[in-house]
Amino acid sequence: MRRGRSSQDAEDLMQEAWVRMACYERDQVVDEPEAFLMRTALNLSIDAHRACVGHGEQIALEDVVLLDTAPGTEAIVLARERMARMSQCLGRLSDKTREIFLAHRVDGMSYKAIALHHGLSISTVEKHVAKATLQITTWMLGW
Repeated sequence: MRRGRSSQDAEDLMQEAWVRMACYERDQVVDEPEAFLMRTALNLSIDAHRACVGHGEQIALEDVVLLDTAPGTEAIVLARERMARMSQCLGRLSDKTREIFLAHRVDGMSYKAIALHHGLSISTVEKHVAKATLQITTWMLGW
C-alpha cells in the first residue's frame, strides 16, 4: 500500500504472492518466506503498474455505468403525435406553398434557387415561406 496501491489491490497482490510461493515450494525450499512474499508482491506491483501504463487502466464491469439515452415511451408517443399533427398542418397548405416551404426548410434550398426553380420572384418565395410558417405555427399551438 505504501507504493500507491489500494488496500484491495494490495490484498490481491499478497494473495497472488502466496500462490506463487506455494507453487515454488513444491520444487524448492524457501529459506525466508517473508522476504520471498515481499519481493514477489513488489514485483507483481511493478508488473501491474507497467501493464496499466502500457495498456491503460482496466475497469471492472461492475464499475461501468451504462446510460440509456434513448427517449422514453412518453416522449416517443408525444413525438409521433406531433409528427401526425405536423403532417395534417402541411396537408392544409396549398400545394405550391407546401412545396416551397418544404424545399426551403427540409431540402435547405435558398430563396433564390427556389425562385429560379418555380419561375417566381424571391419576394414571392419569401411570402410563401412566411405564410406557411405562420399557418403551421398557429395550427400547432398547444402541441
